[in-house]
Amino acid sequence: MVKYQDSPLDRTFGALSDPTRRALLARLGEAESLSVSELARPFDVSLPAIMKHLDVLSDAGLITRTKTGRTVSCQLTAEPMEEAMQWLTRYARFWSERLDRLAKFLENDTCRTDPEPRQQTLPQDQASPSSVVSMRRLRKSTKPGRKPKS
Repeated sequence: MVKYQDSPLDRTFGALSDPTRRALLARLGEAESLSVSELARPFDVSLPAIMKHLDVLSDAGLITRTKTGRTVSCQLTAEPMEEAMQWLTRYARFWSERLDRLAKFLENDTCRTDPEPRQQTLPQDQASPSSVVSMRRLRKSTKPGRKPKS
């Protein structure tokens, strides 16, 4: 079943969920504009597969494409990632506060740990049940060849 994503945030995270699309965005971040064939060159996938990835990035608003003659060039458009960054920043603050509280609790913890673990000792006449070793009896091997019918 196909799910249509209405929210720009959903489209942004959906586009960023694929490692190939993230790599395409990283390449576009290094250059102002790259043709589709230049973008596809380092990837071990077909050009139609790259075009599908570019369609997803374009639908999310993360890239723009311009056609000059027969050459299609792509440019990075980072504005849609701003909403995603705001969303992530809110949760980063949430976890940072929680981890700060945990660190403070651990620093102020008055419980001491026992430096040497206690060993349970048994009297000599009592053996630990786990010290009993059982061995399986080995089967005698049969002579090579066919087994007689029973």
